[in-house]
Amino acid sequence: MFATFTANGQQFWGVETPNGMIALSPDFPQWRTLRNVIEAGALKQMAHEAMGRAVTHPKGSFTYDIPVPDPEKIICVGVNFPDRNAEYKDGQEAPPNMSLFIRFPRSFVGHDQPLTRPPETPQLDYEGEIAVVIGTGGRRIPEAEALGHIAALTLCNEGTLRDWVRHAKFNVTQGKNWDGSGAMGPALIPFTHPAQLADVGLQTRVNGELRQDDRTSRMLFPIARQIAYISTFTTLVPGDIIVTGTPTGAGARFDPPKFLVPGDVVEVSAEGIGTLRNGVVDE
Repeated sequence: MFATFTANGQQFWGVETPNGMIALSPDFPQWRTLRNVIEAGALKQMAHEAMGRAVTHPKGSFTYDIPVPDPEKIICVGVNFPDRNAEYKDGQEAPPNMSLFIRFPRSFVGHDQPLTRPPETPQLDYEGEIAVVIGTGGRRIPEAEALGHIAALTLCNEGTLRDWVRHAKFNVTQGKNWDGSGAMGPALIPFTHPAQLADVGLQTRVNGELRQDDRTSRMLFPIARQIAYISTFTTLVPGDIIVTGTPTGAGARFDPPKFLVPGDVVEVSAEGIGTLRNGVVDE
């Protein structure tokens, strides 16, 4: 598992182990971030390089950053599970095309770092999702070939300020991009086989309570279709991130709503990918 982390004010990338991190970036200065490693097609080489090396940064001596700190773009897919579509109670079947929006890297923190609730609104909500990182770029990628363009998988808590997504008629950008409102990580899991995404369980817990629970096989727009559709209008490049959609069960859908408050702990888990954990603090 590849991770980006900070220790003593310096950012590194390397390989995560049960005992801590093996920093590889000092030995490969030609690749400043994991995005550059992915661009070079060198994840497999770096996994080999890590074998037999000692941990350079034990647990407790570093903080996690988002795995790819400098993607060209982060594109998020909305309303991508059947029960999530039903939440809108508008009587409409799933639309023929997916809903998309953009997020900025600054809106995410790493694993074990707190989400920030701003003073302007208390409506900070969670959305557990799987994110895919593009390895091989392209334009108009055929759906049958799309999974071959993925380099790695990670997890995302696509934190949302609910009232701010309704500030305007047609967009959600301002509710989706508050600094530090979401999280991504802990690490990148290399993608080597379609089974890693075919029928994966995805769950979100808040303070241990199961809130979201679904499987990728039930996605309205499978990930291969997402890549094909998105690459129709924009060129995907190595390091781009697609956040693939959240199941039903976000806090806004409870009566009364269960928005996040300081002291809460949110855990997003997916089979074969791991668990992304974050607390909540006030700005």
